[in-house]
Amino acid sequence: MAVLAWDEPQVIHVAGKVLCQDCTQGWNEWVNGGNPIKGVKVSLTCMDKRSRVVYYTSDTTDEWGQYDIIVNKYVNGKELDTKGCTVRLVSSPDHVCNILTDFGGGNSGVKLSRPTSVYRGLIKYLLKPLYYTTPMCDKPEIDDSNSEYKDAQGQRGHY
Repeated sequence: MAVLAWDEPQVIHVAGKVLCQDCTQGWNEWVNGGNPIKGVKVSLTCMDKRSRVVYYTSDTTDEWGQYDIIVNKYVNGKELDTKGCTVRLVSSPDHVCNILTDFGGGNSGVKLSRPTSVYRGLIKYLLKPLYYTTPMCDKPEIDDSNSEYKDAQGQRGHY
């Protein structure tokens, strides 16, 4: 009697796309639109339970802004704990659209939670788009500490 074994995947795919978000567009186009950026560097960093880096790799996006990071399931003889892995934007070659945003988590990082596909030797995490924006759309950091309109307790008054 022959028994067919299920092929256990040896690699994990982490995929997604990187877009340029244009704040000059209307809200719907700004949120749902975006142009793909070719050549963006995207990194994957995996930590162990003691917060030490056990794996690091990166990939660059193609002409459609898509990346597909392929990771061995076993690193140094141990199974990789994907819950300790984070995907981040690293750099954009676009001279206009190169300001990191956290819309989608590209700046702070997106943790891998559960795979979107597990099928016959394939484990794949398909992430939501990550975004860069233009300098014109960058939100400046404002320091309110020197404001002359604060009362004695440091609270803003209503005038």
